Amino acid sequence: MPFVELDTNLPADRVPAGLEKRLSAATASILGKPEERVNVTVRPGLAMVMNGSAEPCAQLLVSSIGVVGTAEENRGHSAGFFEVLTKELALDQDRIIIRFFPLEPWQIGKKGTVMTFL
Repeated sequence: MPFVELDTNLPADRVPAGLEKRLSAATASILGKPEERVNVTVRPGLAMVMNGSAEPCAQLLVSSIGVVGTAEENRGHSAGFFEVLTKELALDQDRIIIRFFPLEPWQIGKKGTVMTFL
């Protein structure tokens, strides 16, 4: 069950319409998970500074069970997400950063329990 959160200081009118749906599909493909399990949040218009600059930038947080736990996995995931984000947001790679967080099933609540028991 991947969770993807995109924070950006780009104003909402500079974030392409439907980005959340395309990012959901891309996440499913990149992480090898069913899209019906992908959760995406896009937050434009934030006050952000990256590398000392408030120029347009984006930060992507990717958390999931079982697929973001190693450097080797995340190197491939990073390449896929950078391809999507540079194209969609028209930002250079040095204005995007990605953080990967591995999750355990007991850390995700759903249907009144946790994923461990579903």
